Amino acid sequence: MSKPKIFVARAIFPEVITRLEQHFDVQSSQRDETGSKALLIEKLQGKDGAFTTGGDRIDAEVLAACPKLKICANMAVGYNNFDLAAMTAAGVLATNTPDVLTETTADFGFALLMATARRIAESERYLRAGKWTQWRYDMFSGSDVHGSTLGILGMGRIGQGIAKRGAHGFGMKVIYHNRSRLDAALEADCKAGYVSKDELLRTADHVVLVLPYSPASHHAIGAAELALMKPTATLVNIARGGIVDDAALALALRDKRIAAAGLDVFEGEPRLHPDLLTVHNVVLTPHIASATVPTRLAMAHLAADNLIQFFTQNKALTPLNPEVLVKR
Repeated sequence: MSKPKIFVARAIFPEVITRLEQHFDVQSSQRDETGSKALLIEKLQGKDGAFTTGGDRIDAEVLAACPKLKICANMAVGYNNFDLAAMTAAGVLATNTPDVLTETTADFGFALLMATARRIAESERYLRAGKWTQWRYDMFSGSDVHGSTLGILGMGRIGQGIAKRGAHGFGMKVIYHNRSRLDAALEADCKAGYVSKDELLRTADHVVLVLPYSPASHHAIGAAELALMKPTATLVNIARGGIVDDAALALALRDKRIAAAGLDVFEGEPRLHPDLLTVHNVVLTPHIASATVPTRLAMAHLAADNLIQFFTQNKALTPLNPEVLVKR
């Protein structure tokens, strides 16, 4: 009996490729070539499954052109690269990799908050440029993290992890806004209080975005929302590009309407809005919040687990549209 054919769209750990090859006829892109939708369609011809990352868009056009496709396993917790409705209609299972990156991403979110509040990247650029010649009392004075108010938009697992780091480690007052309020036990564990979005923006000294991307959350932070924030406040986005209007943010940073921002995700990434590169009070990182070797390896293995379980047991560990499994 022939093995199912899968396409691994981007370079991944060689040991995961080896594991997949025990179960599948694998075509992989270990040279890490990226390309157009037409190239993706070409590579998916005759494939039963795909191992994808957040940059591989699976939509109705791709699905119509690849009728053999039965599953796309995303090596990411986010899945805005998937047209989930179209995949469900086509009977194609979608999976993601939640949980395994929660603590690592929360670590990075807090690190980005610290770097933003304390102007670390800005001061390092100054030092590297040879501009540091003497001490001055107000040189790169930032804002305190300990004892300040932390506002979290999106209180899923990662948001809760950031809340605990702030409340328990830095004595921060934590407020949050979410589509639904956490139960009392979780709120107590995070030492977090629920407020409206507007109150959070007006009150928080540091705002961290951890909400999922959807059409409803597109530009959830735009000019109007930035205008509500304190001029001394910072904004950190480790969620998804498109949640922040990057053009409006660059303008607010330039005009000092907020103090600083830290961004790990961007609209249209890997492209950046050019205005973000012209302002000094922003820390920019290339979507690396989950980038530790143990975490990325765990993500890759979970995506592989989903592919293996699907083809051997008609199951998946982390399905996004489990109704597809019921219909099979």
